[in-house]
Amino acid sequence: MAAYASRCTTTTRCILRFILKNTSLSKAVCCDVLKAGRGCSTLPAGHTSTSAPRAGRVGLVSHYDRLVRSGSLRDDAQQRDALLQLEQLNRVMTGYTNIPIPRPKHCALTSELENTKSPSLHRPHGYYIHGDVGTGKTMLMNLFYSLVENQRKTRVHFNGFMLDVHRRIHKLKLSLPKRRIGEMTMYDPIFPVAMEIAKETCLICFDEFQVLDIADAMILKQLFEGLFKCGVVVVATSNRPPEELYRNGLQRAAFVPFIGVLKEHCHSVCLDTGIDYRKRKMKSSERLYFISSEPDAENAVDALFEELADGQNDVTRPRVLSVQGREVTLSRTCGTIADCTFQELCERPLGAGDYLEISRQFDTVIIRNVPHLGVGMKDQARRLTTLIDNFYDQKVRVVMLAAAPLDRLLDPGPMTGEEARDRLMLDELGLTDEASERLTLFTADEEIFAFRRTVSRLTEMQTEHYWTSADRTTS
Repeated sequence: MAAYASRCTTTTRCILRFILKNTSLSKAVCCDVLKAGRGCSTLPAGHTSTSAPRAGRVGLVSHYDRLVRSGSLRDDAQQRDALLQLEQLNRVMTGYTNIPIPRPKHCALTSELENTKSPSLHRPHGYYIHGDVGTGKTMLMNLFYSLVENQRKTRVHFNGFMLDVHRRIHKLKLSLPKRRIGEMTMYDPIFPVAMEIAKETCLICFDEFQVLDIADAMILKQLFEGLFKCGVVVVATSNRPPEELYRNGLQRAAFVPFIGVLKEHCHSVCLDTGIDYRKRKMKSSERLYFISSEPDAENAVDALFEELADGQNDVTRPRVLSVQGREVTLSRTCGTIADCTFQELCERPLGAGDYLEISRQFDTVIIRNVPHLGVGMKDQARRLTTLIDNFYDQKVRVVMLAAAPLDRLLDPGPMTGEEARDRLMLDELGLTDEASERLTLFTADEEIFAFRRTVSRLTEMQTEHYWTSADRTTS
């Protein structure tokens, strides 16, 4: 027992070196990979990288070659071909603007989009980069974003973007005059919201473009028609080709026209190397994933939290976060460290907005009591997927204490016959509000696909490379 405790202390101190101190890794290499190597870093809306003018003159492919020569990246022919296409867009975006944008007379007409004259500007085609997990999609987009010389650019996780869109729609609806009795005028806030976004940016880079929510699916066509009409250029990454977006979604027929809009304005680029670069051999950051059945595993996690907390100018206490008018309580925190349970994070009705706020407040999160995710835990599995997506995107470090090894954490089982019959019936007959609340959105196959990304990202998040480049104390 004493020997194990000694090893735990050594492990903890090793991890703390990655968190609290500089390492012997080249800072230039760390900086390069932070910008281009993963996809865990989200730059604030409208943020322009300070290195963009210098590196932009060099070009995307030249910068990629430098990262390959330094050993930060592995040369990949498909990635190089994609960068050649993004290089062309990079040159166009240097002098591009979408100002002025169309200004409708009022927002009360449903035909507003059709009646608005298009601005006289050349709209470059964007790119939609899709492929399996870990093939370098986000890395390519981050590289493009960091080097493009345009002040009006935004990089955002797609979930966060849609949350912001719904907030804007709600705010606009509240500002509209109340409808008088007998008045039949239909107010349509979606295009005005698209115009509002277009006033702020002319380039949006979306990470993890995926449609999981029927509320999102129903507005995407009109929203993106508005963005494109206002001259916004889109570069996006996704695990799915355009044709498979919202593949098993409810009322998909109403969503399908959006696919045509997306393909009209964005070139599709496929990365299908079959290689998950996140799982390539990288030096491990000691122990960050613990199996609860291992002797003294929980004691080791306790020791890790205590030593991390020693470096904080705070005391261990509960923290209440305010998210869109709601309160989310985390029972054990200290400074920028949160010690949470799976029940706190994934068994409560939390969503992307809650996880985004947690990632803003904490740079290291311990997740305890993660169960073997079997049949009947689809909601929890989806929340864990959304949680890790947000943590990875915001460079949050994760320590996990789970009931099973990472590659065997999910066992969703087959779709039941009842679920299959319900889905067929509702697709054929239409969907009631009551039925939509009862029926899960995706099949087990879709969940497995999404969870593969979670496993891939958690694998990378255990490496020294991730922990070093995600150190917020040096940023």
